[in-house]
Amino acid sequence: MGYAQKARSHDSVGRQRYDTEAHAIRARDMDFTWGDVPMHYIPGHIVATHVYNCMHLLLPEGEKVMSRALAQALPYIDDPRLHEEVIGFIGQEATHADNHRGVLDRLVDLGLDPSPVLTRLDKILDVIMTDFGNERVRHQLLCERLALFSALEHYTAVWGKFFLQSQGLADSGIHPMLLDLLRWHGAEEVEHRSVVYDAYLHLDGGYARRARMAVFGSLALFATGMLTLTWLVVNDPELRRNRNPIRRYFTPVLRGIAATRGKIIPNVTSFLTELPTYLKPGFHPSQLGGMDLALRYLATAPIKATAR
Repeated sequence: MGYAQKARSHDSVGRQRYDTEAHAIRARDMDFTWGDVPMHYIPGHIVATHVYNCMHLLLPEGEKVMSRALAQALPYIDDPRLHEEVIGFIGQEATHADNHRGVLDRLVDLGLDPSPVLTRLDKILDVIMTDFGNERVRHQLLCERLALFSALEHYTAVWGKFFLQSQGLADSGIHPMLLDLLRWHGAEEVEHRSVVYDAYLHLDGGYARRARMAVFGSLALFATGMLTLTWLVVNDPELRRNRNPIRRYFTPVLRGIAATRGKIIPNVTSFLTELPTYLKPGFHPSQLGGMDLALRYLATAPIKATAR
């Protein structure tokens, strides 16, 4: 019997989630323009701007490999609703990646070319996605990836809810196009927050693997994010023109701390507070709340959204 026939069905939590949150997940074509976006699109907050630039850098590449893993999982998924949701998830992630790359292109125009970061990131992700061995080994590797990506999707859902709720972000003076991008992406992260988790439950569902990969993924995401943020700040062309080391680095860092307190950016402590939540044995992403908020935003988004 092949592994496609051995796929496990959802547990009771997953089935309950279908009863309470089930709806069609569809990609939406968005109409963003970046021509008038400045280098520091949150006025007075250089570090906060680059925190979001980390997302523009890391998310498209991560979502690309996440979609590849889910495409590999599709033959093992015999639940019609989950199969449909996975296809919708892949479409949404492709649209996210396209729109974040538009911001990266704008950064290049402004003199900040992140190609070195992307090159190193691609090499790391290639290792994660490398297959070898027989069918059984490849299936186990796929389950490892789904467990990893399920944990990462937990953070993106939490941050997505933050983007939708944070009055500090809305009042920060952030360029309206960037605010719309973050809120649209955040709303769709909340909308599809359970898909990778449910796919993992369907193929494997083991708690030990889920916990192990959640710890690994949290550490890897934190380290990658901090290294990327440091690179962006050090290579910021406007900061590099400032010869005063205090004004060049110390002041922006202090403003970054203030941005955290003012809820302009998510608090880095979310890695500590959210991991225990995810590691609870009975946890399911549907417990995070915020689905109504996300769907209301998507229904009234100021940027043109055309569902496919």
